[in-house]
Amino acid sequence: MYLRIRHSTTYSYGGPVQFGPHRLMLRPRDSFDLRVVDTALSISPQARLRWMHDVYGNSVAVAHFDAPADQLDIVSELLIQRFGSALPRTDVEPMTAVTAVVYSDSERIVLQPYLDAAAADPDGVLEQWLSDFRNRLGSGSGHLLRDLAHAIYTSLSYSVRYDEGTQHPADTLLQLAGSCRDYAWLFIELARRMGFASRFVTGYIHDRTPDASGLVSTVGLTHAWADVFIPGDGWVEFDPTNDLVADRQLLRVAVSRVPEDASPVSGSFTGLPGSFLGLGVGVTIETVEEPS
Repeated sequence: MYLRIRHSTTYSYGGPVQFGPHRLMLRPRDSFDLRVVDTALSISPQARLRWMHDVYGNSVAVAHFDAPADQLDIVSELLIQRFGSALPRTDVEPMTAVTAVVYSDSERIVLQPYLDAAAADPDGVLEQWLSDFRNRLGSGSGHLLRDLAHAIYTSLSYSVRYDEGTQHPADTLLQLAGSCRDYAWLFIELARRMGFASRFVTGYIHDRTPDASGLVSTVGLTHAWADVFIPGDGWVEFDPTNDLVADRQLLRVAVSRVPEDASPVSGSFTGLPGSFLGLGVGVTIETVEEPS
C-alpha cells in the first residue's frame, strides 16, 4: 500500500517576528513495515536546514531563519509504502504478566528508561484504576495489553484539544476525556506500572473506510499512540484511542520516552507581546498507485 501524506503547519503573527531555531520531526524511519519512498520539505520564510538523529534515533531537521516574517509555513510531503505490522502472538501468557513481565538482563538495561514511570501519582488515581482493571481480568480477550487498550477506549470520551502539551494521566482519568496524546500517555503510564516497557509514538493515522466513520480520532490532524516491548514480539503498537493493535493504519514518524520529546514542530520567536495569533495544522493522506 502506497500513501501520500501532506502535513502543513502555519503559525500566524500580528506583525513581523524573529524566529529562533525550530526542530522539525516529520520524516519517518524506514523499517520492515514502513518504507520512505520520497520526501519534500518546504519552509517559508526561507530557512537553512541541518539534519541530525536525536537520542531516540528519530530524524530531526533543525531550521535556522535569517529574515523576520509575520507567518511561518512548514509543509512536509511524504510518499511511503506501508506493510503489515507485527501483531503480538495470541499465545502470550497474560496472567503471568499481571505482576511482572520477564525481560532478559540485556533487554532490561536498554529498556529501563521506558520502564520507569514518568508521571507522579501522589493521590493514587492511577493505582486505583489499575486495581479495578486487574479485578476485571478474565472477562476480556485474554491478552492483557489488548484489554488495557480496550478498557481505556471504552472508559473515556475523545475530545480534540488544541492546547500545547499533554494532560497528566490522572487528570485524564478524573475527567474521563482526552485527546489521542492523552489516551496514549495514560496507556503508557499504566503499562509501565504493570512492568511493561512503553514509549510514546507520534505520526499519522490513515482511515481505510470510505466515509471515515471507522476512527474515533479526528481526520486531518496528527495522531499519537503507544509502543510496548513484548518479549518474543518486540515493539508492538497499541492505539487506545481507536482500539487498534499493530494496525497498518498507524503511520509512525517518531518515538520518545515522554510526549514532549516527540513534538512534530517546536521552536521559538521574538516579538511584541501578543504577537502570536494562532496555529493551523492540516494533514491529508491518500492512497496512490505504485510509483514507476
